[in-house]
Amino acid sequence: MLFEHTLSRPMNFDVFGMCNALYDLQAEVPDSMLEEVGYAKGGMFLIEEAQQREVVAKVYNHIVHSEAGGSGANTMLGLSLLGGKAAYTSRVGNDEHGRLYADSLISNGVFASLGKGEGDTGISLILITPDAQRTMLTFLGQARELRPDDVDTDAIAKSRYLYVTAYLWDTPNQKEAVLRAMKAANQAGVSVALSLSDPFCVDRHRPELTELLKNHVDVIFGNFVEAQGMTGTSSPQDAAAALAEWCRVAVVTMDDKGSIVQQGSEVHEIPVYRVEPVDTTGAGDMYAAGLLYGLTHDLPLPVTGRIGAYNAAQVVAKLGPRLESVDDEAMAQIEAGKL
Repeated sequence: MLFEHTLSRPMNFDVFGMCNALYDLQAEVPDSMLEEVGYAKGGMFLIEEAQQREVVAKVYNHIVHSEAGGSGANTMLGLSLLGGKAAYTSRVGNDEHGRLYADSLISNGVFASLGKGEGDTGISLILITPDAQRTMLTFLGQARELRPDDVDTDAIAKSRYLYVTAYLWDTPNQKEAVLRAMKAANQAGVSVALSLSDPFCVDRHRPELTELLKNHVDVIFGNFVEAQGMTGTSSPQDAAAALAEWCRVAVVTMDDKGSIVQQGSEVHEIPVYRVEPVDTTGAGDMYAAGLLYGLTHDLPLPVTGRIGAYNAAQVVAKLGPRLESVDDEAMAQIEAGKL
């Protein structure tokens, strides 16, 4: 069953994205609340249904912001903000958070192609203490139940790129859904981009991810730790070169040292844009959004990398995983090679 929505389907999309649908709930809480719920400050924890229900009930009156989230959704929302046409699929519950999730995507210009199940929508609960530390509690919920028939292969065929995160390479049904999407993209001549997402994804699934890269993926990106884990190399340059042997374009990010974009023997070192760091959450997601925007608008690779790097820096300079707006003048200068 697919979630009904009111955003009319465009004739085509720049990117069709897939990841875990997590409804973000941000709550400002005192330190005593963290002690009460029993989680260490600043940590990231995967929780089960009973735990999320208990914690949400305790912090409900402290919630200050809520919106559709998850890594892939952040990237599709960033792409839409940059002016791209994005669609997004995952699985949500037949509950209030599922409806709010779809509404949040739609209101930000992202086509919501969501499977719906009889369970709770995934939640990312972000507890913010007075010292600005963030403690993240993630309940995957129905996102882990994504099924092959949740994937709209017709929409994929009308896209320039399919974008998948390695977070989805988890349960057997999620793997089947990913393979269905990738094979549909391959058959339709749609390019496939994969984010390595997290070192634990690489550590758990390296052999299978390697097969995906060699057989289905055109563009691969991840940070150096993830790329090193995939390739066994000792430098970002070597990691990019190794990944570029498997895929058409390989991208390796290096935090404040910039990033590398490589296609065949063509290598571009992308500098970082210096900002006063506030919160690194979502920087990789916004880099991916900029990268996908450049690729789908046929921009040169150095420009594409700079768009990703610039907007990632803007995310780092603020609290939260996403931008509310894009600096159009800065984008024009980057495209003109002046910034």
